[in-house]
Amino acid sequence: MSASQEALPQINSPKHVINAASTQGRFISFEGTEGVGKTTAIEQLCTHLQDNGIEYLCTREPGGSPFAERLREILLDPATNINDDTELLLLFAARCDHIQQVILPALQAGTWVICDRFTDSTIAYQGYGRAHGDEAVRAKIDALIEQFVPQLPELTLWLDLPVLEGMARANKRSAADRFEQQATEFFTWVHKGFDTLATQYPERMQRIDASGTTDEVSTRIWQAVKESFSLG
Repeated sequence: MSASQEALPQINSPKHVINAASTQGRFISFEGTEGVGKTTAIEQLCTHLQDNGIEYLCTREPGGSPFAERLREILLDPATNINDDTELLLLFAARCDHIQQVILPALQAGTWVICDRFTDSTIAYQGYGRAHGDEAVRAKIDALIEQFVPQLPELTLWLDLPVLEGMARANKRSAADRFEQQATEFFTWVHKGFDTLATQYPERMQRIDASGTTDEVSTRIWQAVKESFSLG
């Protein structure tokens, strides 16, 4: 089995659903620059959901469906040489398939969807990292979202960490992908993009301090989720 196939989302169905709120599908996304600890944070949130009897599905962008995972391989491959418009359109092609094949069916079935990156990453990475917040590029992204994204997350958890600290963490990994190879200036602009979005959409997008231990960050995240969805 290829790495992309292994990454395809699987619905986790606890044997005993004990929380009434779990009968309604919820959509949560995680965002952040490189090295902020999204993978661990998502795993720990899913443990909390499991413990509370909530059926959930973990997925990611780019990717999440068989077709989108193929596009992910292209987008992350350091050997890929494409211009900014091509990159943006490939991201939305992957997103369209992901939404229709995975996200919407899960939500309609009452399953919580936990997504590693979504539209906010496109605005931050392509709109700010690539285009430094250029209004014409932002308008292009906004138009694509309006036309092709029928469902936005109800809650976005922005794991915030100083850029240099996150990059130092990321550099400890194996070979960097096409985005991770960008310079510090790129990620400084990406961070500015997330900060702008958090200011623009304070009810949906919550800043989570990603410093400290994994348990401390997990506690902050679970508190935010409980408050957002009135979980006991």
